[in-house]
Amino acid sequence: MTTLDQTPVTALRGIGAQMRDKLARIGITTVQDILFHLPLRYMDRTRLTPIGSLQPNSDAVIEGEIKGADVVFGRRRSLICKVQDNTGVVTLRFFHFGAAQRSNLTTGAKIRCFGEVRRGSAGLELYHPEYKFLADHTPDPMAQYLTPVYPASEGLTQNRLRTIATQALTLADASSLVELLPAQIVPANFKNTQQTSLSEALQFLHQPPADAPVELLAQGQHPAQQRLALEELLAHHLSLQRLRQEIRQHQAPILLVEPSLNTQFLDHLPFTLTNAQQQVSKEIAADIAQPIPMLRLLQGDVGSGKTVVAAQAALQAVASGYQAALMAPTEILAEQHRLNFENWFSPLNIKVAWLTGKQKGKARAAILEIIANGTAQLIIGTHALFQDDVIFHKLGLTIIDEQHRFGVHQRLALREKGSGANAMPHQLIMTATPIPRTLAMSVYADLDFSVIDELPTGRQPINTVAIPDQRRDEVIARIRAACSDGHQAYWVCTLIEESDVLEAQAAEVTADELKLLLPELRVGLVHGRLKAVDKTRAMDAFKNAELDLLIATTVIEVGVDVPNASLMIIENPERLGLAQLHQLRGRVGRGHIASHCVLIYATPLSQRSKERINILRQTNDGFIIAEQDLKLRGPGEVLGTRQTGELNLRIADLERDAHLLESIKAIAAELMRDYPQTISPIIRRWLGEKERYGQV
Repeated sequence: MTTLDQTPVTALRGIGAQMRDKLARIGITTVQDILFHLPLRYMDRTRLTPIGSLQPNSDAVIEGEIKGADVVFGRRRSLICKVQDNTGVVTLRFFHFGAAQRSNLTTGAKIRCFGEVRRGSAGLELYHPEYKFLADHTPDPMAQYLTPVYPASEGLTQNRLRTIATQALTLADASSLVELLPAQIVPANFKNTQQTSLSEALQFLHQPPADAPVELLAQGQHPAQQRLALEELLAHHLSLQRLRQEIRQHQAPILLVEPSLNTQFLDHLPFTLTNAQQQVSKEIAADIAQPIPMLRLLQGDVGSGKTVVAAQAALQAVASGYQAALMAPTEILAEQHRLNFENWFSPLNIKVAWLTGKQKGKARAAILEIIANGTAQLIIGTHALFQDDVIFHKLGLTIIDEQHRFGVHQRLALREKGSGANAMPHQLIMTATPIPRTLAMSVYADLDFSVIDELPTGRQPINTVAIPDQRRDEVIARIRAACSDGHQAYWVCTLIEESDVLEAQAAEVTADELKLLLPELRVGLVHGRLKAVDKTRAMDAFKNAELDLLIATTVIEVGVDVPNASLMIIENPERLGLAQLHQLRGRVGRGHIASHCVLIYATPLSQRSKERINILRQTNDGFIIAEQDLKLRGPGEVLGTRQTGELNLRIADLERDAHLLESIKAIAAELMRDYPQTISPIIRRWLGEKERYGQV
């Protein structure tokens, strides 16, 4: 018998080419896809409510006799229809109607309606209810199940989706809908969940009985939902583990530490590495000394010193005769890295090159040549590094900074630049945005983890305060005081609209205003619309203390290091996520002086914004902030759509179902060891043809 994942939707009655194409637009091509297209919520049409018992703001089914229908003219023209039973009268109101509908609602006709009850000008009303006419003698049976409401798109009505799902359910039995999880490997605490067979779980979720626990379903906690969430998260985990296996089948260069060069590098540093930095450096050094490609995520809070750890890894690659490449998401950050690495590597006679998308003509050709002939030993750049015309001489290590700014495919694309058909460079991925453990286990299951959990000695905690916009004068006075003491300050402008043009305009207006209010200060400006040379000039002037106050957009979120800056002003913090605010705050507190962050918010603040600002005031710990950010905003916002767009969960919810993840790791390990034949079908069931990280 053909299984449902191989049965096209056109096998069902009433689905021709046109409906097939509409279903394909929402990812439904097989009968199995229909079964896994689960309801968003449910409506209860299993019981009649007497009109006299109706309550506002609730859904209800009523039956009665039409007592009259008429078009009324108020602020909007509407068709109103009075319906009466033996307990009372209610009004049906339609704003969109035609002459045929008006003439059909005839006095004396029996009608059954379903809709939301609201308070209206004429008492209780049902706005645009669904309705059907009843025969005089034979009572129409009520719905036996809760009525599902499906995700839909243009051209797909709820009634059509319900009809298609009902047809699909008649085909879903044990022979056509295969159980892929061997019962013996499911942990004891999931036995109840697993005992719900796949076909039973789907039957229940498409057609819950009238007494189904609606609250449990709304929370996604019903055993039938958890049964499916377990398998879906397992599929995503397995896809990443399979990617990891594929990558580890390649050869990688053996990069060995050159002790004298490493000692020389450390001796030139103006600081001593923390214990955490030393430990992480050892982990990375051991990894890249193996002939298997390293895939390691390096996490560290703002200012914990990830860059110097990356520099040691790059040094190991260069000492072994290979090139290292460092990719950053913005030109400002790439430029910051270039300056740091040139300071560290010039005394060691290591050639640093840098490449961005804005370099053109002869200048670009010259850089491409020294990358291709091996003269450039460390190459720093933006997305330009993985363009087709960039050919490395002998790439042994790729380092990706602030990886959450890149799509998964972008970070994997650099591996194509390796040193041979079966060879692959080692990859180190860095982030100063701590990733909650829940997300790390799900979205980065293909990576090993290192964490720098210690700040350099002497770092001062940053004092954070929130001030309403009406007290701007106090903030201006604070800037004046900080700068008169010889320190420097940032002022960050934010906008709701993600527009470089509007953000640049806002920053320019703010800069003009502050120049008038603080005429004694030297004020600079940085935003995304400036030419690279102008950005660099402004940043250099600020670093060299030739500016007192830097007005900027969020382009300075990462990588900017000015130890003399002690004051950070952020306008409209309610418009940014917690992790981004923490990043911006981390631009100060990088020296030994007490530093402050002032959040200027617009009133009134929503309750959620108050919660977020309070969290920021209470802690400087990026990992605590990341966990709170996940709770408040969900994984899509925390990771950015480029990452979670790949995740695209249908049923599971990373936060809600975090308790499943430890068991999923254990199940995945056992499947890979004892039941490898089940892995592809599980991945195909949940990810379809889009197995997410496949070959780039």
